[in-house]
Amino acid sequence: MIRYIVLASALLFPTIASAQSAGATGAPVVFFSIFGPQGEQLQQFYSGLFEWKIAPSGDVMTAVSSPLPASIGKGEAETIVYVGVDDINATLAKVKERGGTIRYPRFEVPGRVVLAVFQDPAGNSVGLVEMENGKAKVPK
Repeated sequence: MIRYIVLASALLFPTIASAQSAGATGAPVVFFSIFGPQGEQLQQFYSGLFEWKIAPSGDVMTAVSSPLPASIGKGEAETIVYVGVDDINATLAKVKERGGTIRYPRFEVPGRVVLAVFQDPAGNSVGLVEMENGKAKVPK
């Protein structure tokens, strides 16, 4: 519960965003990897969940965008990749069907974002951002 509050607070008070202009974002994130002891099962999990086309080698190509400012700060050591989806609740249902677990169910940060966090079968945490018309949905 504490992490839930810390995460919501970080999204409500983005100090990094105020220090950067839209044109001065620094080096881009160009790659991510998700690993676990049973790679084929993880490939099937993510392929079915996000409709990613994953080669037998594990290579995957997907669009990468940054609808929200990122954050770096004090807290438990963890890196979370956030994936944009049309319907978080429907996606969380698929997560459970495929053997994942829900860490933080769908919640809204008014004026900011709608998100959730799940764990894949290997224990990796992945976030979800609800999208609307290609952009992060901003609740009132």
